[in-house]
Amino acid sequence: MVKTDSKLALVTGADGFIGSHLTEALLSKGYRVRALAQYNSFNNWGWLEEIAPREGLEIVCGDVRDPDFCREISRGVDVIFHLAALIAIPYSYQAPDSYVDTNIKGTLNMCQAARDAGVSRIVVTSTSEVYGTAQYVPIDEKHPRQPQSPYSATKIGADAIATSFYNAFDLPVVIARPFNTYGPRQSARAIIPTIITQIASGAEKIKLGDLSPTRDFNFVEDTAAGFIALAETPGIEGRDINIATGTEISMADTLATIARVMGKEVEEVVDPERLRPAKSEVNRLCGDNTLITTLTDWRPSHTFEQGIAKTAEWFCRPENLAKYKPDIYNR
Repeated sequence: MVKTDSKLALVTGADGFIGSHLTEALLSKGYRVRALAQYNSFNNWGWLEEIAPREGLEIVCGDVRDPDFCREISRGVDVIFHLAALIAIPYSYQAPDSYVDTNIKGTLNMCQAARDAGVSRIVVTSTSEVYGTAQYVPIDEKHPRQPQSPYSATKIGADAIATSFYNAFDLPVVIARPFNTYGPRQSARAIIPTIITQIASGAEKIKLGDLSPTRDFNFVEDTAAGFIALAETPGIEGRDINIATGTEISMADTLATIARVMGKEVEEVVDPERLRPAKSEVNRLCGDNTLITTLTDWRPSHTFEQGIAKTAEWFCRPENLAKYKPDIYNR
């Protein structure tokens, strides 16, 4: 039962992968949630369609590129989780202007709205991609920023906007920097659902890009818990904080792990279309989680194999697999 005096959280990008899981996690903790889905004429709420209607959940449709709309949905809100963004790296090569509009201007609009509404905290979502290929590991929050794609460049810009509002206006902002999140509902643009959906559809030759890069993979339930910890912990305003496991695994070993968990023997095939431009590929990501584990009580609760097992089980359900197109490269 959601109490009428419980905190009201606004989640932008709630129709997306992480946003929908965060919405569920907030509701389970007793928050009331105003969940923003991007407006479309189909009246489709994205992954929020998977969440049963429940007390305390209000779904609104709109676009963070509209500053008046951002102010309207922020009224009466206690805490904002700003996740709305364009995130696909390959598509950012094709449409960089749209990334500037959504990721930078959208963050500006939400910070201004949060300031006007007098919220107690706004958690702005960054990405480990802002670090680029690791100059040292594990990557802490002081690591240099390296814009290796238009996407990462716009997220660096969005982080700077958020930090400027803390410095100039004392906006109670915290920048959450999740490393590579995976789990149920993830877009097939990412490597783990790409592998799982191809195997689940019967493929024995799995089309992938470069298998040498490493990533620090975080199960989505742990990422959502990290967001909530950063919203609820006092005295950390103005900080940018990694949400990471502190471990790394190569794409080749990721494929091997998924195949083992799913009980299949497969062969990788390099698809040139899936390769990033050479200077744009981030070759190594491994996050330092010292700061978040020192400042909060957050800890990752899933091993990689545990998270993969949960993820594969969800994707292998026929009704879920039918939502994907394993034979088409999703940018």
